[in-house]
Amino acid sequence: MDKQKLPPNLVDSVKHALAEDVGSGDITAQLIAKDTKANAQVISREQAILCGTAWFEETFKQLDSQVQITWYVKDGETINPNQLLCKLTGSAQALLTGERTALNFLQLLSGTATQVRYYVETISGTHARILDTRKTLPGLRHAQKYAVRCGGGTNHRMGLYDAFLIKENHILAAGSITKAIAVAKHHAPDLPIEIEVETLEQIKEALQAGADSLLLDNFTLLQLREAVTLVQGRLKLEASGGVTLKTIRAIAETGIDFISVGAMTKNIRAVDLSMRMQS
Repeated sequence: MDKQKLPPNLVDSVKHALAEDVGSGDITAQLIAKDTKANAQVISREQAILCGTAWFEETFKQLDSQVQITWYVKDGETINPNQLLCKLTGSAQALLTGERTALNFLQLLSGTATQVRYYVETISGTHARILDTRKTLPGLRHAQKYAVRCGGGTNHRMGLYDAFLIKENHILAAGSITKAIAVAKHHAPDLPIEIEVETLEQIKEALQAGADSLLLDNFTLLQLREAVTLVQGRLKLEASGGVTLKTIRAIAETGIDFISVGAMTKNIRAVDLSMRMQS
Protein backbone atom coordinates (compact mmCIF):
# COMPACT_ATOMS: atom_id res chain seq x y z
CA MET A 1 0.00 0.00 0.00
CA ASP A 2 1.02 3.59 -0.66
CA LYS A 3 2.40 5.10 2.53
CA GLN A 4 0.27 8.20 1.89
CA LYS A 5 -2.95 6.17 1.84
CA LEU A 6 -4.45 6.72 5.27
CA PRO A 7 -6.32 3.90 7.04
CA PRO A 8 -10.11 3.83 6.63
CA ASN A 9 -10.65 3.61 10.40
CA LEU A 10 -8.62 6.71 11.29
CA VAL A 11 -11.62 8.82 12.32
CA ASP A 12 -13.03 6.04 14.49
CA SER A 13 -9.64 5.40 16.11
CA VAL A 14 -9.43 9.02 17.18
CA LYS A 15 -13.05 9.02 18.34
CA HIS A 16 -12.41 6.01 20.60
CA ALA A 17 -9.19 7.51 21.96
CA LEU A 18 -10.91 10.78 22.83
CA ALA A 19 -13.81 8.95 24.48
CA GLU A 20 -11.31 7.02 26.59
CA ASP A 21 -9.54 10.19 27.72
CA VAL A 22 -12.23 12.87 27.84
CA GLY A 23 -15.16 10.75 29.02
CA SER A 24 -18.00 13.00 30.18
CA GLY A 25 -15.83 16.13 29.82
CA ASP A 26 -12.45 17.69 30.56
CA ILE A 27 -13.17 19.26 33.92
CA THR A 28 -9.76 20.94 34.16
CA ALA A 29 -9.95 22.60 30.74
CA GLN A 30 -13.38 23.91 31.70
CA LEU A 31 -11.64 26.22 34.18
CA ILE A 32 -10.62 28.28 31.14
CA ALA A 33 -13.22 30.62 29.62
CA LYS A 34 -14.83 28.99 26.57
CA ASP A 35 -14.03 31.87 24.22
CA THR A 36 -10.34 32.02 25.18
CA LYS A 37 -7.99 31.63 22.20
CA ALA A 38 -4.46 30.27 22.42
CA ASN A 39 -1.41 29.30 20.43
CA ALA A 40 0.77 26.24 20.86
CA GLN A 41 3.67 24.50 19.17
CA VAL A 42 5.07 20.97 19.07
CA ILE A 43 8.84 20.48 19.41
CA SER A 44 10.84 17.28 18.94
CA ARG A 45 13.31 16.31 21.66
CA GLU A 46 15.22 13.66 19.70
CA GLN A 47 16.00 12.46 16.20
CA ALA A 48 13.24 10.31 14.76
CA ILE A 49 10.98 9.63 11.78
CA LEU A 50 7.78 11.63 12.00
CA CYS A 51 4.49 9.78 11.59
CA GLY A 52 0.90 10.35 12.67
CA THR A 53 0.16 13.91 11.58
CA ALA A 54 -3.31 12.95 10.29
CA TRP A 55 -4.27 11.44 13.67
CA PHE A 56 -2.94 14.53 15.43
CA GLU A 57 -5.04 16.79 13.19
CA GLU A 58 -8.15 14.63 13.50
CA THR A 59 -7.98 14.83 17.30
CA PHE A 60 -8.36 18.59 17.30
CA LYS A 61 -10.83 18.53 14.41
CA GLN A 62 -13.20 16.39 16.46
CA LEU A 63 -12.88 18.73 19.43
CA ASP A 64 -13.15 21.99 17.49
CA SER A 65 -13.04 22.20 13.69
CA GLN A 66 -11.80 25.80 13.93
CA VAL A 67 -8.39 24.81 15.32
CA GLN A 68 -5.72 25.59 12.72
CA ILE A 69 -2.50 23.56 12.43
CA THR A 70 0.53 24.48 10.33
CA TRP A 71 3.07 21.71 9.75
CA TYR A 72 6.76 22.24 8.96
CA VAL A 73 7.55 18.56 8.36
CA LYS A 74 5.74 15.61 6.74
CA ASP A 75 5.18 11.97 7.66
CA GLY A 76 8.19 9.87 6.75
CA GLU A 77 10.70 12.72 7.14
CA THR A 78 13.53 12.81 9.67
CA ILE A 79 13.12 15.19 12.61
CA ASN A 80 15.90 16.42 14.87
CA PRO A 81 16.20 17.53 18.51
CA ASN A 82 14.59 20.92 19.25
CA GLN A 83 13.00 21.08 15.79
CA LEU A 84 9.67 22.88 15.42
CA LEU A 85 7.16 20.40 13.98
CA CYS A 86 3.94 22.41 13.91
CA LYS A 87 2.05 25.39 15.28
CA LEU A 88 -1.56 25.38 16.49
CA THR A 89 -4.06 28.22 16.90
CA GLY A 90 -7.57 28.00 18.27
CA SER A 91 -9.73 27.40 21.31
CA ALA A 92 -7.63 27.08 24.46
CA GLN A 93 -10.03 24.46 25.79
CA ALA A 94 -9.66 22.34 22.64
CA LEU A 95 -5.88 22.62 22.65
CA LEU A 96 -5.67 21.62 26.31
CA THR A 97 -8.16 18.76 26.01
CA GLY A 98 -6.67 17.26 22.85
CA GLU A 99 -3.01 17.58 23.77
CA ARG A 100 -2.49 14.15 25.29
CA THR A 101 -4.55 12.15 22.78
CA ALA A 102 -2.95 13.93 19.82
CA LEU A 103 0.57 13.45 21.19
CA ASN A 104 -0.11 9.80 22.03
CA PHE A 105 -0.81 9.09 18.37
CA LEU A 106 2.09 11.20 17.10
CA GLN A 107 4.63 9.81 19.56
CA LEU A 108 3.60 6.16 19.17
CA LEU A 109 3.42 6.17 15.38
CA SER A 110 6.67 8.12 15.10
CA GLY A 111 8.24 5.55 17.41
CA THR A 112 7.04 2.76 15.13
CA ALA A 113 8.27 4.45 11.95
CA THR A 114 11.63 5.19 13.59
CA GLN A 115 12.12 1.60 14.68
CA VAL A 116 11.27 0.36 11.19
CA ARG A 117 13.77 2.77 9.64
CA TYR A 118 16.56 1.30 11.81
CA TYR A 119 15.89 -2.16 10.34
CA VAL A 120 15.52 -0.85 6.79
CA GLU A 121 18.81 1.03 6.96
CA THR A 122 20.62 -1.94 8.49
CA ILE A 123 19.93 -4.12 5.44
CA SER A 124 20.42 -1.33 2.90
CA GLY A 125 22.06 -2.56 -0.30
CA THR A 126 20.74 -6.12 -0.03
CA HIS A 127 17.91 -7.74 -1.96
CA ALA A 128 15.75 -8.21 1.14
CA ARG A 129 12.82 -6.08 2.30
CA ILE A 130 11.46 -5.61 5.81
CA LEU A 131 7.98 -6.99 6.55
CA ASP A 132 5.71 -6.25 9.49
CA THR A 133 3.55 -8.84 11.30
CA ARG A 134 0.24 -9.04 13.18
CA LYS A 135 2.09 -8.28 16.44
CA THR A 136 0.55 -4.83 16.77
CA LEU A 137 -1.06 -2.90 19.61
CA PRO A 138 -4.77 -3.83 19.90
CA GLY A 139 -6.96 -1.40 17.99
CA LEU A 140 -4.03 0.30 16.27
CA ARG A 141 -3.07 -2.18 13.56
CA HIS A 142 -4.08 0.00 10.62
CA ALA A 143 -2.25 2.96 12.13
CA GLN A 144 0.92 0.98 12.82
CA LYS A 145 0.86 -0.60 9.37
CA TYR A 146 0.79 2.94 7.98
CA ALA A 147 3.75 3.83 10.21
CA VAL A 148 5.67 0.83 8.87
CA ARG A 149 5.29 2.22 5.36
CA CYS A 150 6.42 5.65 6.52
CA GLY A 151 9.53 4.03 7.96
CA GLY A 152 10.33 2.35 4.65
CA GLY A 153 9.02 -1.13 5.49
CA THR A 154 6.52 -3.32 3.65
CA ASN A 155 3.15 -4.50 4.92
CA HIS A 156 2.40 -8.21 5.25
CA ARG A 157 -1.25 -9.26 5.48
CA MET A 158 -3.53 -6.97 7.45
CA GLY A 159 -5.24 -9.80 9.34
CA LEU A 160 -6.57 -13.32 9.08
CA TYR A 161 -8.85 -12.48 6.17
CA ASP A 162 -6.72 -11.10 3.32
CA ALA A 163 -4.04 -13.77 2.79
CA PHE A 164 -3.38 -17.40 3.72
CA LEU A 165 -0.53 -18.14 6.12
CA ILE A 166 -0.60 -21.90 6.60
CA LYS A 167 1.46 -22.89 9.62
CA GLU A 168 2.45 -26.18 11.22
CA ASN A 169 -0.85 -26.75 13.03
CA HIS A 170 -2.86 -25.92 9.91
CA ILE A 171 -0.80 -28.45 7.94
CA LEU A 172 -1.31 -31.14 10.58
CA ALA A 173 -5.05 -30.52 10.66
CA ALA A 174 -5.33 -30.55 6.87
CA GLY A 175 -3.22 -33.68 6.45
CA SER A 176 -0.34 -32.28 4.39
CA ILE A 177 1.03 -29.19 2.73
CA THR A 178 -0.39 -30.32 -0.60
CA LYS A 179 -3.88 -30.81 0.81
CA ALA A 180 -3.82 -27.49 2.67
CA ILE A 181 -2.83 -25.60 -0.48
CA ALA A 182 -5.48 -27.38 -2.56
CA VAL A 183 -8.22 -26.40 -0.12
CA ALA A 184 -6.95 -22.81 0.05
CA LYS A 185 -6.98 -22.49 -3.74
CA HIS A 186 -10.51 -23.84 -3.87
CA HIS A 187 -11.73 -21.64 -1.02
CA ALA A 188 -10.23 -18.33 -2.20
CA PRO A 189 -8.30 -18.69 -5.49
CA ASP A 190 -7.43 -14.99 -5.68
CA LEU A 191 -5.69 -14.76 -2.31
CA PRO A 192 -1.94 -15.35 -1.88
CA ILE A 193 -0.83 -18.53 -0.10
CA GLU A 194 2.19 -18.64 2.20
CA ILE A 195 3.35 -21.89 3.80
CA GLU A 196 5.48 -22.26 6.91
CA VAL A 197 8.13 -24.90 6.26
CA GLU A 198 10.73 -26.57 8.45
CA THR A 199 12.72 -28.76 6.04
CA LEU A 200 14.00 -28.79 2.46
CA GLU A 201 11.57 -31.62 1.70
CA GLN A 202 8.67 -29.44 2.76
CA ILE A 203 10.00 -26.67 0.52
CA LYS A 204 9.96 -29.08 -2.43
CA GLU A 205 6.39 -30.13 -1.62
CA ALA A 206 5.22 -26.52 -1.33
CA LEU A 207 6.83 -25.68 -4.67
CA GLN A 208 5.10 -28.62 -6.34
CA ALA A 209 1.73 -27.75 -4.76
CA GLY A 210 1.81 -24.15 -5.99
CA ALA A 211 2.49 -21.99 -2.94
CA ASP A 212 3.15 -18.29 -3.57
CA SER A 213 5.68 -17.82 -0.78
CA LEU A 214 7.37 -19.67 2.07
CA LEU A 215 7.88 -18.72 5.71
CA LEU A 216 11.24 -19.99 6.95
CA ASP A 217 10.86 -19.76 10.71
CA ASN A 218 14.02 -19.86 12.84
CA PHE A 219 16.16 -21.21 9.99
CA THR A 220 19.92 -21.00 10.45
CA LEU A 221 21.95 -18.90 8.00
CA LEU A 222 23.12 -22.11 6.30
CA GLN A 223 19.54 -23.36 5.97
CA LEU A 224 18.42 -20.02 4.55
CA ARG A 225 21.14 -20.14 1.90
CA GLU A 226 20.15 -23.72 1.04
CA ALA A 227 16.51 -22.65 0.66
CA VAL A 228 17.48 -19.77 -1.63
CA THR A 229 19.55 -22.13 -3.80
CA LEU A 230 16.76 -24.72 -3.95
CA VAL A 231 13.96 -22.28 -4.80
CA GLN A 232 15.96 -20.28 -7.38
CA GLY A 233 13.48 -17.41 -7.40
CA ARG A 234 10.42 -19.54 -8.21
CA LEU A 235 8.60 -18.08 -5.21
CA LYS A 236 9.24 -15.55 -2.46
CA LEU A 237 11.06 -16.51 0.74
CA GLU A 238 10.43 -14.89 4.12
CA ALA A 239 12.75 -15.33 7.10
CA SER A 240 11.30 -14.94 10.58
CA GLY A 241 11.98 -15.69 14.22
CA GLY A 242 14.35 -14.02 16.67
CA VAL A 243 15.41 -11.30 14.25
CA THR A 244 17.31 -8.39 15.83
CA LEU A 245 19.26 -5.40 14.56
CA LYS A 246 22.43 -7.39 15.27
CA THR A 247 21.42 -10.44 13.24
CA ILE A 248 19.32 -9.00 10.41
CA ARG A 249 22.16 -7.99 8.09
CA ALA A 250 23.54 -11.53 7.94
CA ILE A 251 20.04 -12.87 7.29
CA ALA A 252 19.51 -10.42 4.45
CA GLU A 253 22.83 -11.37 2.87
CA THR A 254 21.67 -14.98 2.38
CA GLY A 255 19.58 -13.79 -0.57
CA ILE A 256 16.22 -14.01 1.18
CA ASP A 257 13.35 -11.86 -0.20
CA PHE A 258 11.67 -10.72 3.01
CA ILE A 259 12.48 -10.56 6.72
CA SER A 260 9.57 -10.15 9.12
CA VAL A 261 10.13 -8.41 12.46
CA GLY A 262 7.44 -8.39 15.13
CA ALA A 263 9.45 -6.16 17.46
CA MET A 264 9.01 -3.17 15.15
CA THR A 265 5.34 -2.83 16.05
CA LYS A 266 5.23 -4.59 19.41
CA ASN A 267 8.22 -3.31 21.38
CA ILE A 268 7.74 0.41 20.83
CA ARG A 269 9.22 3.36 22.69
CA ALA A 270 7.31 6.57 22.06
CA VAL A 271 9.31 9.42 20.54
CA ASP A 272 9.93 12.34 22.90
CA LEU A 273 7.80 15.27 21.68
CA SER A 274 6.60 18.30 23.58
CA MET A 275 3.55 20.51 23.04
CA ARG A 276 3.85 23.93 24.66
CA MET A 277 1.20 26.63 24.98
CA GLN A 278 2.34 30.12 24.06
CA SER A 279 1.21 33.49 25.35
